Amino acid sequence: GGLRPQPGQEVSVKVLGALEDGELVERDQRLTFVPGHGDVVQALELGVPTMQPGEVSFFLAAFPYGYGRPGRRRCARREPDVPPEAPLLFEVTLLDVRDDPDPQPLPPGARLCLGSQRRERGNFHFARGDFEAALRSYRLALRALDGPAAAPPGPQEEEELREQRVKCLNNCAAAALKLEREDEALAACEAALGISPDNGRALLRRGQLLAQQGRDAEAAIDLKKALELDPASKV
Repeated sequence: GGLRPQPGQEVSVKVLGALEDGELVERDQRLTFVPGHGDVVQALELGVPTMQPGEVSFFLAAFPYGYGRPGRRRCARREPDVPPEAPLLFEVTLLDVRDDPDPQPLPPGARLCLGSQRRERGNFHFARGDFEAALRSYRLALRALDGPAAAPPGPQEEEELREQRVKCLNNCAAAALKLEREDEALAACEAALGISPDNGRALLRRGQLLAQQGRDAEAAIDLKKALELDPASKV
């Protein structure tokens, strides 16, 4: 009875998720996300855009589209509440669809949490070989880390934000290389080194990229510095 969600729009859904034995592991009366932003499992990312407002759907998700090989472990629980390689059955009700709102100011801790969540989702895509989706998730992680702040970060939070940015940029470079986008990979390395000039991974990767471009003198500087930082590196 309505239009399906379009790219960039925000959706709200009611979600129930169960294991094969019927144990309920997901219950959210109003889960809000933007499909493609990597904030939810792949089953919902792919399934919800096929729905219309008011529709109720069931999605049977093989483990790569749920919580993957490791499953899900809650911080307060010693055992995972979603076992490794567990298929899941979701009951989803699409409540409404809206245009993607502007990013809301978040406190530093929330920015770190959202950035980490999106980076981990990128790692999940990378491990599956979906490098385009991985790159998109890493960019969205950077957007969260660099988003509007509700309060200035303290010294420790500022350092954590810097570390997260460098990790995301290095991951962007790795995904761009898999997609054979050398210029994008080089730009990501440059950005990472702009934040952390002694980051060994970024130095090594930039040195390799410069060597591939025939810029041997520049490459040698990066590679020698990377070797000084990690003399045991086989690469």
